[in-house]
Amino acid sequence: MAINNSVQKFIARNRAPRVQIEYDVEIYGSEKKIELPFVMAVLADLAGKPREELPPVTDRKFLDIDIDNFNERMKAIAPRVAFAVPNTLTGEGQLMVDITLENMDDFSPAQIARKVDALNQLLEARTQLANLQTYMDGKAGAENLVNKLLQDPTLLKTLANAPKSAATQQDVSADNESAE
Repeated sequence: MAINNSVQKFIARNRAPRVQIEYDVEIYGSEKKIELPFVMAVLADLAGKPREELPPVTDRKFLDIDIDNFNERMKAIAPRVAFAVPNTLTGEGQLMVDITLENMDDFSPAQIARKVDALNQLLEARTQLANLQTYMDGKAGAENLVNKLLQDPTLLKTLANAPKSAATQQDVSADNESAE
């Protein structure tokens, strides 16, 4: 006996269908219930503003998309949005936003901020301040040094312009990776 590996059989075994259509039919004098499979096709341009020209609709293939391969399909489609928004950061002109989405996590506010340069800089500063706050928690000497630094603008400028040490850069990149 051959094993039937159709998509419908796989779904029936692994996920109960949400829509079940049955009808009663009389076959050779006996009533029988027949279940119809629920199959849905969606035709949509999900790429948004693609960087590359898409093939004509007649040349495209149907794709099976489910919870298991959603991120893979999304990466292959690479939906892209590009638009301008009022620049509320500096109050000058428009801020261009160009985002390519590769998985569902890209819809989170932090991921969107990482993909817009001006917002990414603010997010990095916020992350560094949060790391500093965590580091300083309960260290009175460190709090005094930061207060002294904030009250002396020349010292603050000197520190801001000083090159980062290799250890500091590794710590920041490690913190960013752990946050993701």
